[in-house]
Amino acid sequence: MPKPSLVLLGGQSISSRIMYHALAQDFHVLAVIQENRPSRKTLLQRRVKKLGLPKVSGQLLFMAYDRLYLHNRQQKKIDELIERYNLNTQAFPAAIVKTVNSVNDPDTIEALRRHRPDAVVISGTRIISADVLASISSPFLNIHAGITPRYRGVHGGYWALANGDRAHCGVTVHLVDTGIDTGAVLYQTAIDVANDDGFHTYPIHQIAKAIPLMKQALLDVAANRLQPGIGVGPSQLWSHPTLLEYIRNSVAAGVR
Repeated sequence: MPKPSLVLLGGQSISSRIMYHALAQDFHVLAVIQENRPSRKTLLQRRVKKLGLPKVSGQLLFMAYDRLYLHNRQQKKIDELIERYNLNTQAFPAAIVKTVNSVNDPDTIEALRRHRPDAVVISGTRIISADVLASISSPFLNIHAGITPRYRGVHGGYWALANGDRAHCGVTVHLVDTGIDTGAVLYQTAIDVANDDGFHTYPIHQIAKAIPLMKQALLDVAANRLQPGIGVGPSQLWSHPTLLEYIRNSVAAGVR
């Protein structure tokens, strides 16, 4: 069976780079379409409109705490996990990268139609528009850091642990639709976390677990044997914790 080809729609996060290098070992990556980060002003306006000013203010306080203290405190463990899992965090090869302001730009559609991959892998972008999803007939596959649809949105592993739901602290590979992590589930698995893991190390465990799941999904595409499923409910959408929520979860559930 020939190797299936793919285009990676990725962001500027470490997880996108890790996923690219893992897939490039076994599959033909035709291109990486890299999305620029939206401006902070745009993100803030969207969050306030969706969540309200009090909630967003608390999230901003947590982000400041994270930037000034939390991430640095967990960096050593992050580095240890990257080495343990043998993950490659180097930049995308410049020769195959196309940068777009938004993954939903017309340039993305043009690139997908030109390359005509067997599958499109999503890793760390904003919600994909209906126009992009309909631009080619190939399946769009997403890596979600959480068990869907129970932990849609962001930080699914963190919220599972904060809820005392360790059995559903994991990762999902699913088909993409126009909703937020609502596509049919292909594969899911839980991750193992240690007492010294935290907010920034859960995603490293998750991406390491996601790699073999995504590889299997791509092999399923090549063999025309995708078997979409429902996943684990109930469905709920999660967002960034506020500083108060983080402190409360740290004290009550030991989630750091």
